[in-house]
Amino acid sequence: MACVLLFGRLLPFSHRLRGTSICLLSLFLSYLFYCALFPDGAIMQTSGDPTPSCQRADGAKRRLQKSLSCLLPSDARLSAVEASRLKADQRPHFAHHTAGNGTPSPPMSNLKFGNKKLPNAIIVGVKKGGTRAVLEFIRIHPDVRAAGTETHFFDRNYDRGLEWYRGLMPRTLESQITMEKTPSYFVTKETPHRISTMSQDTKLIVVVRDPVTRAISDYTQTLSKTPDLPSFQDLAFRNQSLGIVDMSWNAIRIGLYALHLENWLHYFPLAQIHFVSGERLITDPAGEMARVQDFLGLKRIVTDKHFYFNRTKGFPCLKKPESSGSPRCLGKSKGRTHVQIDRDAIEQLRDFYRPYNVKFYEMVGHDFKWE
Repeated sequence: MACVLLFGRLLPFSHRLRGTSICLLSLFLSYLFYCALFPDGAIMQTSGDPTPSCQRADGAKRRLQKSLSCLLPSDARLSAVEASRLKADQRPHFAHHTAGNGTPSPPMSNLKFGNKKLPNAIIVGVKKGGTRAVLEFIRIHPDVRAAGTETHFFDRNYDRGLEWYRGLMPRTLESQITMEKTPSYFVTKETPHRISTMSQDTKLIVVVRDPVTRAISDYTQTLSKTPDLPSFQDLAFRNQSLGIVDMSWNAIRIGLYALHLENWLHYFPLAQIHFVSGERLITDPAGEMARVQDFLGLKRIVTDKHFYFNRTKGFPCLKKPESSGSPRCLGKSKGRTHVQIDRDAIEQLRDFYRPYNVKFYEMVGHDFKWE
């Protein structure tokens, strides 16, 4: 309004001004009129305004962006930005996990659960007693994880150290038991001390079998690998006519269970050693495995529904899982037909083992009836 009045007062003198001056005066008055209507800052934002700009460069063209941030007051605009950032922070991130040092973490599909622990329980013997069967049967239990192969740590690889041994174990959760089996441990003199040094709480399982039958089975396995092996009688006796048995032959020595057990009892109480009957493992696998589960402090999950008797092998097999097309039996070396041994030689060996068997029954408090 002031600009209009000023223009009216100056109009009488306009005849004195040249045309160019009139134009300049008109522009000046228009500028004053514009400033009165649009105070400073109404269109252009100050450089200190932290809110997003309403102008956007797009190549050589400039256009005004009519976004929500342009229409809201500055305080509201800040809240909207913060809300957007918060929503982004809460969104799950699957593609780029980063560790504390900035290194990308592996995707969830590659993460390994559980830890490798030293074994809580070890099947320490005996060879050809049924140790593989016990291991395969107990592995059905969801709370048991076991090394697949014999580690031979405490008898052949002890110098490699406990961390090497731990590395051979499967990953287990806190609620699971770690196991391994190496049948030669039971007859190795240094093993009890070494295991007790690792942990005096280790539970030990020994699968025993009639020592005469076990020796014949041992010989049968060796013969299948070494066809030119001397006869069983030549290896078992120093003088068969006098009934003198060669105790240095490993197949005979393993069956002296009482002598080996004496060594173990120097380091472990009897209550920490569980003896599985190799004979009952064949005739009543569910019953034997129930006792093994009790010894390990496990719920009885492995039951008779898991087994069926394979008449061809003369050995129990695991019934097929629902996801498998066939039952799971042990390898060809399990349940193979034994070599025929002279009856007199068998009776001589029974006479030899009898006092050792009786002593063993007394030590463990159980009669295995191997006569």
